Amino acid sequence: MPKIDDLRRIIDGLDDRILEILNERARVVIEIGAEKKKEKSEIRVPDREKAIIDRLSSNNPGPFPSDSISAVFREIFSASRALEQPIKVAHLGPKATFSHLACLQHFGYSAQYVPVDSIKDVFSEVERGLAEYGVVPVENSTEGAISSTLDMFIDSDLKITGEIMLEVSLYLLNRTGKMEDIKKVYSHPQPLAQCRDWLNANSLMGKVISVQSTTTAADIAAKDDSAAAIASSLAAEVYGLKVVREKIEDKADNTTRFFIIAKKPAPKSGKDKTSILFSIKDRPGALYDMLKPFAAKGINLTKIESRPSRRKAWEYFFFVDMEGYADDEKVKEALTELEKNCTFLKVLGAYPAVEGRDSK
Repeated sequence: MPKIDDLRRIIDGLDDRILEILNERARVVIEIGAEKKKEKSEIRVPDREKAIIDRLSSNNPGPFPSDSISAVFREIFSASRALEQPIKVAHLGPKATFSHLACLQHFGYSAQYVPVDSIKDVFSEVERGLAEYGVVPVENSTEGAISSTLDMFIDSDLKITGEIMLEVSLYLLNRTGKMEDIKKVYSHPQPLAQCRDWLNANSLMGKVISVQSTTTAADIAAKDDSAAAIASSLAAEVYGLKVVREKIEDKADNTTRFFIIAKKPAPKSGKDKTSILFSIKDRPGALYDMLKPFAAKGINLTKIESRPSRRKAWEYFFFVDMEGYADDEKVKEALTELEKNCTFLKVLGAYPAVEGRDSK
């Protein structure tokens, strides 16, 4: 008998054991869910999930790759949460958008996803309690900040409770798989900007048409042999399209950062970021004075972005990300100093910082 058959029988036995252990774990999860309901505590505990993955990764003897532990246990956590109580997550839809992919990367396939038409609608779904969480794009490594997301934080009371880094690969898709059939190219403005050089080099820039989402583009391309879409590889599967060209983004490291928003703040994880929003009176050296408290306390600022207030000419809001949790002593002291000199200050959230980037 071939040795490979013997090895496959061993694999079958191991898979049976894995299934048995998963069900044993699920039974304990159900008990935990019942206790959480009695105590009225949170179903999802991100710092607990992170601690489990960190512990397993550090204890992993191999040869199973440590990088894959996160992906495997993300789905175990997702299925386990569904046993306790399904989590609803709002995102810019429909299915197979990059926002949807970011959701899958963080919450797994067992969450209930609520696709909506705009970033404003994502905020609205969470504010009205129709979803526990929302996922919104905040910046892209090629094109910079997503202004519509930043503007929503000015008036919203929702908190940033996490971040997702999604490595974005763009695919040119159509029904035939042939470049010569393409007369029109549809996509969302952000992906179009992220592959502008490629489109120019391939004489397609003059055929570009902006639409609401990458999946809207895929839907159009699925119904028209002369149309192509720039979208994700998942969109090709969902809409039955063929890949004409893959990875057409202008920069290889094309990453989009997403915020997870919710009504309640995230607990401290031990490796956190804090995001704030503030405004100042326009005077020479004003911004320098605002940033001095952070330098004095040795706090690393990882991002600063300005946006017009839209309330008064030449008035700006500043969005700042910093290392540390909002209640850390140094961070609290720096924010107290900042508040003395600014006209408006809002802590948008403190949340676990993402380490590394998962490809999609």
